[in-house]
Amino acid sequence: MPIAERVSVPVTPVAHSTSRSDQHDLAAARTLVKALDTWQLDPIIGFFVPGLGDLITAFVGAFLVVVASRRGVPPIVIARMLLNLGIDLGAGAIPLVGDIADVGIRANKKNLALLEERTAANGKGTWKDWAAVVGAGVLCIASLTLVVYLFVRFLTWVF
Repeated sequence: MPIAERVSVPVTPVAHSTSRSDQHDLAAARTLVKALDTWQLDPIIGFFVPGLGDLITAFVGAFLVVVASRRGVPPIVIARMLLNLGIDLGAGAIPLVGDIADVGIRANKKNLALLEERTAANGKGTWKDWAAVVGAGVLCIASLTLVVYLFVRFLTWVF
């Protein structure tokens, strides 16, 4: 009998882990979301430190993505969480208008909901995760194509 058949090591997915550090990470994530999105620290920091403030809050919000990764959340959900942070960062980078948008976007709250839902669903991604990520990819490609097209049209108009 091969060794691989004789040796059996139980593997517990991270998503099902209830260790003390996992519970601590989840509690810290909830506290972070409360501070950034419920108490509106995200738009406040972005307002008082334009540009850099949004980068700082996106970096802090990335903690939720790290927790999701530790808990075994699928890559497509991680991509969706990063997409939420990217939208928040992009919108928040626009002076004043972005700070108002930050009040409504609440990327960290959405990411916490994704983390808790996907952990409860045994770490499975849904069609909504795929639709959001694929839709964002298509939108990015379309935007880049439009920019290149307009640039070429401008060059042909000038020359």
